[in-house]
Amino acid sequence: MKLKRRHKFTAEVATSSLNDIMFFLLLFFLIIATVANPNVIKILLPKAATSQAFSKRQVALTVTADKLYFINNKQIPYEQLETELLASLKGIDDPTVVLRIDQSLNVQELVTVMGIGSKLKIKMVLATKSST
Repeated sequence: MKLKRRHKFTAEVATSSLNDIMFFLLLFFLIIATVANPNVIKILLPKAATSQAFSKRQVALTVTADKLYFINNKQIPYEQLETELLASLKGIDDPTVVLRIDQSLNVQELVTVMGIGSKLKIKMVLATKSST
């Protein structure tokens, strides 16, 4: 009785469809990565490690902890804030207001002041202090 095989058995792995599978997986993950997070909201926080410099002329609007309003170091009553802000921005192309609000104030104060800027169609930037 002869138990030897005529042909030697060799192990093979069929990789002909592996390229197609890898291509489809790559395509799938690329599409999912763009759909998962399409918009990122960028905001400036009260503390920042770096700062951003502006080369344009700007107006500083400061709100203290006592809710006193200052435009370029000139104290303004809240009732006249809108008109004084508009007057201080006359003649400036693409006006920018740097908003400095005390960190002890609540968010509603920030929203109120930014609402005035939105009503006047003014670009407002929140000033932060460096954490270093």
